[in-house]
Amino acid sequence: MACAQEGRLIEGAFGITFAGLSGFRMDFTARIDGERYDVESHTYKEGVLRALTMQYDGRNRAWGTFTPQGAEPIGGSLSLLIDYKARTWLAQYGPGGTIEETFNPPWKPEPKDAIPEDKKIGSLDPLTATIAVGAMGEQACNQTAPSNDGQRRLDVILQKVRTESADRSGVEGAQGDVLVCHVYTKRIAGLFYDKPEEAETERERPMTLWLARLDAMPFYYPAKLEASTGFGTIRGRILYFRERPLTDEEKVAMRH
Repeated sequence: MACAQEGRLIEGAFGITFAGLSGFRMDFTARIDGERYDVESHTYKEGVLRALTMQYDGRNRAWGTFTPQGAEPIGGSLSLLIDYKARTWLAQYGPGGTIEETFNPPWKPEPKDAIPEDKKIGSLDPLTATIAVGAMGEQACNQTAPSNDGQRRLDVILQKVRTESADRSGVEGAQGDVLVCHVYTKRIAGLFYDKPEEAETERERPMTLWLARLDAMPFYYPAKLEASTGFGTIRGRILYFRERPLTDEEKVAMRH
């Protein structure tokens, strides 16, 4: 991963539809200055899904540095509002994959719903996990990303299926070949609401994810996805992607 970058601000959005109807949207802003990164995302429901299902609004922030080996996270924060219930989680990453956590409100789960300390080691908040995948460059599709939202630990398993040319992939603005992966999830520990056998069934139908370079960095962004479900096909795609130089004020405002 190239680590010396001019100060840049990247803005983009990713939209997801369910059976052709608007569902989720994620807006993201990335500030990159030299080796440092500070990324924010905002995920929310829209359209019919927003009108007919419970409220969901999620904000994630991740900061750290890029090294020749990939991303080296410093911290991540998560703020969720689900069905009018709010919670926040702050993760500060230490040596050997350790995590120092701060919960608001305090999180005191039943023992069966707790994440054991050994299962937390090396796990990352969802946005940091996404950054870590993309920072692996051409190896992005050949890894397992340990994801943690403070209450649930999942392994997100990516397996490379093929590469496609930018034209064939249909990813607008893609530079060079696009990686096509199958993505599976495996629950590790924590509080889950669906039955284990239902989760196992879903893992038999992987999501297909297209990862593409969209700028001068050797970073692969999630650019397109497809998944078959019992209620229709889920599709996602980059809605827009743009960048500009960072201002001095924006550099100062970056988290360290």
